[in-house]
Amino acid sequence: MTIRHVVTWKLASEDAAERAAQAAEVARRLNALDGVVPQLLTISAGANVAYPEANWDVTLVADFASVEAIDEYQVHPAHAEVATYIRSVVASRVAVDFEV
Repeated sequence: MTIRHVVTWKLASEDAAERAAQAAEVARRLNALDGVVPQLLTISAGANVAYPEANWDVTLVADFASVEAIDEYQVHPAHAEVATYIRSVVASRVAVDFEV
């Protein structure tokens, strides 16, 4: 069983250019976890490129072998460092984990 972990963030900045730069940085930092966090089977993160007035700012899609692997990823030091940055710029977060 593979679990797909999908997270989307709305960033807090009111300035569109700053929000876009922060979204790109969130995506860059998340993608840099590939090959660093052993629980990650796949990871893809990207900043929104269309309809910024309606869409959220950045999304992560990552695959794990189990829910337990997601739990281990959450506390991995490299992920914790990225999460600290994300929390510093985010207004809202939504997530879903489902079997694929």
